[in-house]
Amino acid sequence: MSHPPAEIQVDLSLVRQLLLVDYPRLADARLFLVDEGWDNFTFRAGEHHAVRLPRRAVAVTLLKNEQRWLPILAPRLSLELPLPVHNGSAGPRFPWPWSVVHWIAGKTAESHDFPSADIRLLAENLHALHQPAPEDAPQNPFRGVPLPTRTPGVEQRLHRQRHHPGVAESELTTLWRSCCETPPADESVWIHGDLHPRNVIIRDGALVGLIDWGDLAAGDPATDLACVWLLLDEPDSRTEFLETYGADAPLIQRALGWALHMGLALLDSGEPRHVTLGEATLQRVLADA
Repeated sequence: MSHPPAEIQVDLSLVRQLLLVDYPRLADARLFLVDEGWDNFTFRAGEHHAVRLPRRAVAVTLLKNEQRWLPILAPRLSLELPLPVHNGSAGPRFPWPWSVVHWIAGKTAESHDFPSADIRLLAENLHALHQPAPEDAPQNPFRGVPLPTRTPGVEQRLHRQRHHPGVAESELTTLWRSCCETPPADESVWIHGDLHPRNVIIRDGALVGLIDWGDLAAGDPATDLACVWLLLDEPDSRTEFLETYGADAPLIQRALGWALHMGLALLDSGEPRHVTLGEATLQRVLADA
């Protein structure tokens, strides 16, 4: 699972030109590249804003979903969100829509030791988010879908990683099959869709925000609850989260399956920081199985 190449080149000069035409109040702001992810370039623009631009055509719909739906979902949540403040237009300089969003100051949660207050805050915000979605809500073919649809990818990654010291192939295969036999979700709710440590923001030692909402969709909330095993190292912390959220046994079992799937995907990526997170996730999954 290699990092997909950008289909368009974006630099500081281009971003400044776009702002000069479309959002001149930030045209003279200090600009610098923050991150080039799988789907978007993110540039910091001054103290309080960022510019998000798709780097692949498939990411355009995801950005449009953020622009349309995130302002509608935001009032439900007490955490800070990268709300769009300007929707940039496609044009001769850049062929796709783009966004100016609120910048959430802080750092990502890879090394954060979540105290009870943060655990409760995250669980309460996800419970508030996971409410029935309307018929026109986005559908994501990879997130929020029935767990058994992920079986081919799980089996392929298990085979590729079968010799990795952190992969107990037989145990993980048995657990995956058990999770897939769990009753499916009985309703489709709003989900974030990509809750991993790099999309969780910590400031002054406390949880403050959630970013990167391009995968928001209607689907099974178990996809989001997999974050329990990506974020929380201690079994008691995971139990506290799930009890605060109010998750029942089938939801927990499906979330465990999603965490297994995500852990394998991270491990199989080959990217060092993802591999480390994938190893830790699989260890936690097996500990709770």
